Amino acid sequence: MNVHTVTLEMNGTEFSLETGRMARQAGGSVFVGMGDTRALVTATADKQPSDRDFLPLFVEYRNKTYAAGKIPGGFFKREARPSERETLSCRLIDRPLRPMFPDGYRHATDVVSFIVSSDDDYHADVLSITGASCALNLSDIPFTEYVSGVRVAETEGELVVNPSFDQLSESNMDLVVAGTDDIICMIEGSCLEINEDTLLDAIDFAHGWIRKLNAMQRELVAKAGAKEKFAIAVPQLDEAKFAAVRDFASAELEAAVRTAAKLERQDALAALQQKVGEQFADENGTPDPVALAAFAKLEKQIMRAMVVKEGVRADGRDLTTVRPITIDLGVLPRAHGSALFTRGETQSLGTVTLGTKMDEQKIDALEGEWWNNYYLHYNFPPFSVGETGRYSGTGRREIGHGKLGERAIKPVLPTHEDFPYTIRIVSDILESNGSSSMATVCSGCLALLQAGVPITKSVAGVAMGLIKEGDDVAVLTDILGVEDHLGDMDFKVTGTRDGITAFQMDTKIGGITREIMTRALADARNARNHILDVMDAVISEPAPELCAYAPKIVTIQIPPKKIGELIGPGGKVIKKLQEETETNIEINDEGMVFVSAPDQAKGDECIARIRLMMTEPEIGAVYTGRVVSIVDFGAFVEYLPGKEGLLHISELEHFRVGNVEDVLTLNENVEVKLVEVDGRTGKVRLSRKALLPVPEGM
Repeated sequence: MNVHTVTLEMNGTEFSLETGRMARQAGGSVFVGMGDTRALVTATADKQPSDRDFLPLFVEYRNKTYAAGKIPGGFFKREARPSERETLSCRLIDRPLRPMFPDGYRHATDVVSFIVSSDDDYHADVLSITGASCALNLSDIPFTEYVSGVRVAETEGELVVNPSFDQLSESNMDLVVAGTDDIICMIEGSCLEINEDTLLDAIDFAHGWIRKLNAMQRELVAKAGAKEKFAIAVPQLDEAKFAAVRDFASAELEAAVRTAAKLERQDALAALQQKVGEQFADENGTPDPVALAAFAKLEKQIMRAMVVKEGVRADGRDLTTVRPITIDLGVLPRAHGSALFTRGETQSLGTVTLGTKMDEQKIDALEGEWWNNYYLHYNFPPFSVGETGRYSGTGRREIGHGKLGERAIKPVLPTHEDFPYTIRIVSDILESNGSSSMATVCSGCLALLQAGVPITKSVAGVAMGLIKEGDDVAVLTDILGVEDHLGDMDFKVTGTRDGITAFQMDTKIGGITREIMTRALADARNARNHILDVMDAVISEPAPELCAYAPKIVTIQIPPKKIGELIGPGGKVIKKLQEETETNIEINDEGMVFVSAPDQAKGDECIARIRLMMTEPEIGAVYTGRVVSIVDFGAFVEYLPGKEGLLHISELEHFRVGNVEDVLTLNENVEVKLVEVDGRTGKVRLSRKALLPVPEGM
């Protein structure tokens, strides 16, 4: 067994890459470590190409519960389907690797990362990006680029690479960057309203570490030796055929590409493609695939040249104009908050639902368990792009777009102490022609304002694009779907007027300099402020009151030592209080009580009764209590909610009472005075006669 290892000092601990010990029958395998966190990453591919016309790359990322010394829950006690966090990690690995495969590669390829040890200090997702690239380079797969990923945080004014969880919790940014030695091909993250220069500095800092990790990969591959790469059949474009297609179709294609409406443009292109297929068909009428490939290349060339040379886009806009925006608030009468945001041919229906503590989402991760009281869900039905399809589970893309929107809005939400609701935002994409995730941010923010959620500022988002032909560069604002598909960059930026809150970038080419990034971020800021102007003109402040259909939540702080008193034996006291006030009560370990009620009056009543329950018995105080039981020697009276005292038979009247029931009946309200609290037992003695006038002659 030939085991090879390379190491690097990183953030005060050791980063390591190892191969030759595990998973030796995989195409390539790497054991990645930082601290005590370990990921086993493998890459394997079929030797025969598939008949699909796209790269069949499948990335799997799984947290093994034994990595943290845990046993899975559930009946079967096995790891179940991937969690949302695992799905997001799959996307982090997939996005920087996919563009690096050679053109024409059509072999089914699996990249799998198992997290097999977790030390609660370091994220394994970025380790897996580097491990996946190294495994691919060690394998027989014709993948020859070196890609690494790092996470960047800022603590105490200093940038930190691959921060610990503690360092990340104190940071104003969480930035994941992946790239080769020459290019940054992916950025993902969130921040607390940082400026553009701070973001660019963090990217430059990350790129320096990426180059070091790429050098590590090369060193390991040189030590271990890469397998011989299998050959792939790369289709060569027939220049003569391309010229023939260009001569036949270019004039009509120029007109079709300039069709402003998406569906009309698609129909025109499809009709012209069919015409090309018929023109260049064989004797059996089968379209020549080389001619169809030439048509696709020609379409791309014409669209890109139109943008770069003329500064004109498919829908007729210039490079910096945002599509027309319309906003409709309160479109759903029963939703707690709703907004329909339409930008060009992209439309998002954003809704807000306010819930209680019972609606919080439990997160069970390797590093621990916690509860989320805010989440955003993004749905992309096929009809939004005029297609049919299955309406089954949530896809990876939907999860990723939802998380981007969630991160974008989170910095402006009120604290849970100030607004003790669980917040769920849903974005249903009803139409799509690019930038649907950014429309989600806008509709979600508007729905929050309409719902009366006291957010600190409005947030908007815009997707930027890039087309680069030689030295000619065009940065595009608010990109269309076709510009995303045929362009070189998709850079989504969200924020307030004061700074950036979230971002996501994927690039397909090199040569994207800091100057180009600076320009893209500046244009994004201008577009964002324009969108915020439109949003503010419709609604700029939260509604003064919550929706009538939203639950009413009120809070009260009680001493932690009195939590048991509020709950009562077997929950008797709290159950009774909930039943009588028609409320739901939740208590945290610090003594914060959350009362959710169908209306404000019932919530206030419950709080008032809890406040009374927390009141310390005061000798000499007068209370109106309720007779809860009658015994031979007196009655027990609940003088405060959950608190009872003895009203002895001798304290009923100034004269002798032979039978308690001659004076009191069960459940009767009676005014009593607290006359004694036993210092040893805490038992309370009450008197009724102390409040009665003394009869004459006594």
